[in-house]
Amino acid sequence: MVSQTAAPPSPVDTAPPALLPVYGPGELAALAARHGLAVSGARPSLGAYVRQLWGRRHFITAFATAKLTAQYSQAKLGQIWQIMTPLLNATVYYFIFGVLMNTKRGIPDYVPFLVTGVFIWTFTASSITAGTRAISGNTGLVRALHFPRASLPIALAVQQLQHLLFSLAALFLILITFGQYPRPSWLLAIPALALQALFNTGISMVMARLAAKTPDIAQLTPFLLRTWMYASGVMWSLDTLLTADRVPQAVLFALECNPAAVYIDLMRFALIDSFTDAQLPPHVWAIATGWALVCGIGGFVYFWKAEERYGRG
Repeated sequence: MVSQTAAPPSPVDTAPPALLPVYGPGELAALAARHGLAVSGARPSLGAYVRQLWGRRHFITAFATAKLTAQYSQAKLGQIWQIMTPLLNATVYYFIFGVLMNTKRGIPDYVPFLVTGVFIWTFTASSITAGTRAISGNTGLVRALHFPRASLPIALAVQQLQHLLFSLAALFLILITFGQYPRPSWLLAIPALALQALFNTGISMVMARLAAKTPDIAQLTPFLLRTWMYASGVMWSLDTLLTADRVPQAVLFALECNPAAVYIDLMRFALIDSFTDAQLPPHVWAIATGWALVCGIGGFVYFWKAEERYGRG
């Protein structure tokens, strides 16, 4: 047997590897700037982010419309469920609270009162519920494409606004059926809905960021919304409750400033003859505007601050 001896290593194999230059953080930043490089997925400035969103405005409206169209595409009644769902909820609430619990006592025009509250509350509740799924429910889209992530919760909030506008025809028909005919005060519904839409969008973006990091929030949200609904006077008059001496002043103040109750009361004031300004909390338009601006702008900034972390797993 012939033994083989290993060849001695060549000088090339034993030569030390070439040393790469070592840069400090400042030098790396300067080098990247010199060659026009930027961090992938870095959060843009707030102004640039707003401009990017404006550039995606057609995508936002198209995405919202497509979601709305597909929502009931598998149901035989189709888009009719957009009207039937709040009507069925109102029917159940009328039987339980209006008939069995007799909360309609002392409330004139109880059916318009209840139906208006249900429709307006559904707008807020649906926007918040959709916001919890804005990022977590579109992870594939977030990871595949580069676009401002706020487009998703904003689009879902626009979808719920489209849903409400579609359902308002049924609401107006019910109001007319029960003797509430169109009058100039109905125009107040336009600014009231605009403020509520801004408020809903801001809360939707807050929930989108929270649920993207902690998915369990989506499971907790229905319980929180149900509690909030009971405190918002959807089925009964908070004005009657606020006159009770047994309610602490702090609770009275919180109920008066409850944003959902404020927007519901504004719509009732606009659409129902018997709901007068005496039933509105003091400075109601200032409260409604304040909630809309604080939550709308604050929610947007809060969502933007985590822009680079969405879809990172």
